[in-house]
Amino acid sequence: MSDCRQSLPLPGGAAQSRSRDSARADNAARDEHSPVTRHLALVLGGGGAAGNAWEIGVIAGLAEAGLDLTADADLVVGTSAGATAAAQVRSGMPAADLLAAVLSEPDRPVRPSERVSSRSLPMATVFDRMRAIGAAATSAAELQCAMGAFGLECDRVLEPDAERRRAVVAARLPRREWPDRPMILVAVDAQTGALAAFDRDSGVDLADAVTASCALPGLVPTHGINGGRYIDGGVRSAENADLASGYAHVIVLSPLGGRSLAPTDGGAGPAGQFEGLRRFPGTDLASQAEALREQGSQVEVITPDADSRAAMGTNQMDLATRAPAARAGFAQGRQEAAGLRFR
Repeated sequence: MSDCRQSLPLPGGAAQSRSRDSARADNAARDEHSPVTRHLALVLGGGGAAGNAWEIGVIAGLAEAGLDLTADADLVVGTSAGATAAAQVRSGMPAADLLAAVLSEPDRPVRPSERVSSRSLPMATVFDRMRAIGAAATSAAELQCAMGAFGLECDRVLEPDAERRRAVVAARLPRREWPDRPMILVAVDAQTGALAAFDRDSGVDLADAVTASCALPGLVPTHGINGGRYIDGGVRSAENADLASGYAHVIVLSPLGGRSLAPTDGGAGPAGQFEGLRRFPGTDLASQAEALREQGSQVEVITPDADSRAAMGTNQMDLATRAPAARAGFAQGRQEAAGLRFR
């Protein structure tokens, strides 16, 4: 039987499995004795190809308006497509150049080598399985374990695509080395359901950390790192904003959050990359943002506006949405900047 436990990053980046109650107790003790002192954290949530492009657009729009998060963010947390965006933001490239790179992508049909996986289950099948797993789970930890088991089960079919998948992800990164400045990329241990928070001290290649964070069960294989198997960090939370604890200001870009900031009836997630995946209290964006505020952080959440939602469409994996989503995000970022003066 899987050992379903939560984990917290140790100093130096390794992960240690710990009980939820123990983690909460440690956090409470830290919050009581260590008020927020660090400045600005940027949290980049999952949302597929469209969500990644929208996030880059928003960041470029904010930069043009005077808030350059590529320079100003003291910590960047990335989950799923947001992990790719985090690596891009921390690459040293100016925000305008990151946007230009998205807009210069060729407008053409997706090549077979660029598909999520030639062996993937149909999306409807994956979403149905997510709904079934969510309905049966009685806790977030149980759901994460069950999703890990689903990913490992699918490896029997998807594993031959693992190396190609890593190569596709690595090709999206402007640089292959971890940045000097703090960045956390979020995945879930497929065998235990535990949080895996990778950083530069974890002893993991950047491309492996990003690939693990984007490994959605049923669509791509679990990703192997140092003998472990990992799945998409969005299985735990689409944003994982709680990992920005301790920062005075937190900006969250949530490509999927505009459709549902909190669990809907029954806790199922909104349509999109994590459709049907149940969100227990504490794993949804609303409760994570509220917990940060209770700790003393100023939290600003940016979700796609009407124009951005229209540009992103209904299939976050469709590469044809990237340029429209980036342009809409850029326009939205310029508008949002006035309310985000954290200096």
